[in-house]
Amino acid sequence: MRKIGRERGWPPPTRAQYDLLCGPRGALLVGDPQTVAEKILFQYEIFRNTRYLIYLMGMPHRTVMRSIELLGTKVAPLVRAGVAERREALSGGWLAG
Repeated sequence: MRKIGRERGWPPPTRAQYDLLCGPRGALLVGDPQTVAEKILFQYEIFRNTRYLIYLMGMPHRTVMRSIELLGTKVAPLVRAGVAERREALSGGWLAG
């Protein structure tokens, strides 16, 4: 983002902007699996999205692979369970579609 911003004459991002992007309403998924799952579920409550596109960039290959592993083994099960709980609560005991 810095390169594009520099080409377009934008100032570099600030730490405060980064912190906002990492918060519950921000666009970045940063943190441990529990934190990432909570953020995805927070967004699910708003949008009821059933897919999540994740773009991993600017990290060494090993880090990207570890992130993918954590998404599949830790985050996804937490999100599935959280979505199931929310659907159950909304349906009043009947499975929601």
